[in-house]
Amino acid sequence: MFHRWLKWPLVALAGLIVLPLAAVIGTAALIDAGYFHEPIRKLLVAKAHREIRVLGPVKTHLLSWHPALTAESVVIHNPPWMPAGILAEIGRMSFELETPTRAEPLRIRSLELQSATFNLLRDAAGNANWRARPGRMGSKGPPLMGSLRVPDAQVHLRDARRHLTFDGTVSALGLGADSLRIDGAGQLNTRPMTLAIIADPLATARRDQPYGFRFEEHSSGSTLAGHGRLSRPFDPRELQSTLEASGEDLKDLYFLVGVNFPDTGPYRVSGEMQRSGLQFTFTDVRGKSGRSDIAGTVHIDSTAERTQVTAELHSDQLRRADLGKRAAKRAPARKEDDLLFPDTSMELGNFRRTDSTFDYHARNVDMGKLQLNTLAARVKVDHGVLTAAPVSARFADGSVTGQWTFDGSKDVPATQVALHLDGLQLSQFGHRKGQPPLAGLLRARLRLAGKGRSLHELAASADGRIVAILPQGEIRASLAELGGIDLRALGLMLSRKKKMTALRCGVAAFEVRDGTLTSTALVVDTEPVLIMGSGTLDLDSEALDFQFRSRPKHVRLRLRTSLVVGGTLAQPVVGLKGSRSIAQAGAGVALGVLLTPVAAIAAFIDPGRAQDVDCAALIAANGG
Repeated sequence: MFHRWLKWPLVALAGLIVLPLAAVIGTAALIDAGYFHEPIRKLLVAKAHREIRVLGPVKTHLLSWHPALTAESVVIHNPPWMPAGILAEIGRMSFELETPTRAEPLRIRSLELQSATFNLLRDAAGNANWRARPGRMGSKGPPLMGSLRVPDAQVHLRDARRHLTFDGTVSALGLGADSLRIDGAGQLNTRPMTLAIIADPLATARRDQPYGFRFEEHSSGSTLAGHGRLSRPFDPRELQSTLEASGEDLKDLYFLVGVNFPDTGPYRVSGEMQRSGLQFTFTDVRGKSGRSDIAGTVHIDSTAERTQVTAELHSDQLRRADLGKRAAKRAPARKEDDLLFPDTSMELGNFRRTDSTFDYHARNVDMGKLQLNTLAARVKVDHGVLTAAPVSARFADGSVTGQWTFDGSKDVPATQVALHLDGLQLSQFGHRKGQPPLAGLLRARLRLAGKGRSLHELAASADGRIVAILPQGEIRASLAELGGIDLRALGLMLSRKKKMTALRCGVAAFEVRDGTLTSTALVVDTEPVLIMGSGTLDLDSEALDFQFRSRPKHVRLRLRTSLVVGGTLAQPVVGLKGSRSIAQAGAGVALGVLLTPVAAIAAFIDPGRAQDVDCAALIAANGG
């Protein structure tokens, strides 16, 4: 009797197991037969948080250890937190799933996409249309897969956060034990580009093991290459990689990485990168262009709304000749009417979005004729306001210190600059051959403030003061006579010997208002003559208007002329003002007719009554 009452519980238990299994098998069979496709589509829409439409036929095979699905004309829309649009259009999509496990509930056995077009979009805040949720990626990353085939997919990328745009084709092929290979070609940041990535075989990928790769990109004459590993396969949030870049101009690297660099000559840069989420650390950075070098570390943190960049960089040698458009052979031929301060508007978009702190040190700086032994600067950018303070440098006989503030947060940027120079030896700016025309230790101070969208506008609106003082030194004797023509001056100019004479002091002081420099003191006191000057410099037109006269301290036979300097900063013109000399010559002719030849010469005799200036008082009056 016992087995009779036991029978029904066993039957009931069997029913509890068999009936759901039969229901699952029956549902799978109905799905394979073409039923319930719409409910499945709605389930996928709910999981993917976006609209998905299947315009073509769908085939499924779920009654298998490896469930499979094939769909044609699949359209995937952007998620609701992104602008309306289409993320992907796929002509034919086929995928097969592995049997799920507790550790890996979803693993793709194979995936193939034919005739695919992807429109990838990421905004400045980091929201991307290819992610399941706004903001960051999910904690586990994408599912693993054993095989991938995506031939010639059309890809259009607009990445506002990384400042990258790409239009081209990308192919991916990874079958079984073969390495995964991804090839791309198209326009990256408006320039032709090719990309090749070779990674470990997909079949060997494990969630708890690093996944290795190497890559190489080419664009605009620059190459970027490296090798590294992902902490988890297909999850780029945690990775380590080496980086090597080279090319004809460092500025071209923008077209590969979306970061602005200065123009240079041929360059080579290397380093190591470590990424953790939205934080990037570049270590052992080393760069070389010409004889200039740079090394250090850079850290980029994009976890907050505003990107934070911190860098510590140093150079053994930095040469001006290795930087700029001339070094890159991109400098256009200079025209006579070109401005020394360019009128090109500054691009401030990236500058306003990124906050940064840079510490820079250089052991030797070659600025042409000026050689700096050390240079140190700390630069901070905070919400579009740049502050460079302190900035300091040392050279053979002195130093320069200063600070610079540039407020680019406003519609019309404003800048302030203050420099204090002490002990600049002027003899180093002489001719390569022969004795320099001027020697002495120069002191100078500069304080300027201006507003504008270009360097020209900043200069043309400048207010402030400029003072240069030469407490003592030497000057070429012929130059000391520049304000008049006498027999001694002619002899000195015709002589091959570059005779020098003592310079007691020199002061040049300018008030700056609305971009116009007006001299308040322009004095050079030498042993034989006293040189006095006056004039203006208009930074808007860059026009020069200066006049100099030399007054001898001893009796001279001379024409009383003035030296005038006109033209522009880029094209100065030097000449003699002769109106007084003509009157002087007329007086000499009249005396020659009425009196004697000796009397005629008297009109050209300068009694030489100029006195030494009080150098100490002159220097003190100008803040020296």
